[in-house]
Amino acid sequence: MDIVIENLTKRYGSQKAVDNLSLKVATGEILGFLGPNGAGKTTTMKIITSFIAPDEGNVYIGGKLLADNYHELKKHIGYLSENNPLYQDMPVIDFLNFCAKIQGIERNRIADRVTEMIHITGLKREKHKKIGELSKGYQQRVGLAQAIIHDPEILLLDEPTSGLDPNQIVEIRKMIRELGSEKTVILSTHILPEVEATCDRIFIINKGRIVADGTAESLRNQAKGSDILKVKIEDGDADTIVKTIKDLRSVSSVELTDRNLNRFDVHSTDKNVNREIFRLCVENKWALTEMTSFETKLEDIFRDLTMN
Repeated sequence: MDIVIENLTKRYGSQKAVDNLSLKVATGEILGFLGPNGAGKTTTMKIITSFIAPDEGNVYIGGKLLADNYHELKKHIGYLSENNPLYQDMPVIDFLNFCAKIQGIERNRIADRVTEMIHITGLKREKHKKIGELSKGYQQRVGLAQAIIHDPEILLLDEPTSGLDPNQIVEIRKMIRELGSEKTVILSTHILPEVEATCDRIFIINKGRIVADGTAESLRNQAKGSDILKVKIEDGDADTIVKTIKDLRSVSSVELTDRNLNRFDVHSTDKNVNREIFRLCVENKWALTEMTSFETKLEDIFRDLTMN
């Protein structure tokens, strides 16, 4: 099932939490939903799950208007909220049985489905413990299990790896990737490497508005400042070198970072700028002793887009 959001707006008093937001997520796509605190991520997720209603705009799920088909469509949505509310006094296995029942799973399938969830989320040793006795990481696993127990076609995951150790994070990432091959997944997280490792596409919002939409690679290509090439060129005057390199069409700027050692940062959008710099050095009989490419980091792109 795909998700289509059209001109979504949600206000809290005079503040717009979501401001005319439009978005499409295809079936089998994992979308990384990024933004600083208060950007509108959780509000958007709550609108998709019908926990709250928008002031303006529409949400379509599988081509059907959510506002008119809520009772039908909610069966196809699994949601792990950021705070992960759980019944602390219930044993894990009882809680998952309860979740299976309220999700309408057939009685004769509940036991098998609960067993499968316990296996998938690694809760076998913890299944008879009360949820309140579990670590934060294992409670997060219980939250994941309840979100997928009814085999939904759409998954909304708000900080799904919060509190997990590195090994658990790798396991959950793998599970999300596998689920994403046949489901529509929106993954909200502040862990940017996790987005690159898990998501097919990245959607960044700030103050309720779209500021970027694309793959990690396409966002890097669009990023202001582009890639940085760090070079050291000897046997030449530093100012002359700066002027000569700056004249290259593919170079946006050149910064002299160390005059004594003739070190420079070259900003360019052209992946072949290193060849042009090498050619210049040969023509001018300069000694090119260092040349290292530094790719624009997703963290830098995120900061540039959300600092204002």
